[in-house]
Amino acid sequence: MNDDLQSEIERIRKIAQDADCLASEQQVKEAFDCMALAITERLKNKLPVVYCVMNGGMFATSELLKRLSFPLEVDYLHATRYRRKTEAGDLHWRVEPEVAIKGRNVLIIDDILDEGATLAAIIDHCHAQGAKDVTCAVLVDKQHNRKALEGFTADFTGLAIEDRYLFGCGMDYQGYLRNLPAIYAPKGL
Repeated sequence: MNDDLQSEIERIRKIAQDADCLASEQQVKEAFDCMALAITERLKNKLPVVYCVMNGGMFATSELLKRLSFPLEVDYLHATRYRRKTEAGDLHWRVEPEVAIKGRNVLIIDDILDEGATLAAIIDHCHAQGAKDVTCAVLVDKQHNRKALEGFTADFTGLAIEDRYLFGCGMDYQGYLRNLPAIYAPKGL
């Protein structure tokens, strides 16, 4: 293994080891259980299209789909503002959804509602494509007063977490650590 790769591995491991755990694996599981119950109650008879927002929503979508036992259709889209950085930038569409949603109920699943600009743009896109109803589910609603739209909230939220840079459960630290089963914040961020 070359020295640069080894150095990067050690740096990322140190970030993870030193991080503060803000939601344990058990708390995350319980949050997904509660979200799935609420989603089922609202959408079980609506044959929704479920959109996974890549890459962050992959973890939450997987966990929720395991808990949803009603008929649904799954697709994905990819819109980002972070692009492997710790601060948001302009919205960038990488992949738009393929499943036609005109007249359909849509559930968008993402990892986090931070400022909400990305999620709001995705919701607007679904409405523009003729969706009958659009709901969204996020594992984390970050607690602050910088939401893109005043009063903007997700329809289904697992956890409310303090305003820090988060990773784990689909959220990344510079492209890494999405796979961790709990939610962490690096020291100092």
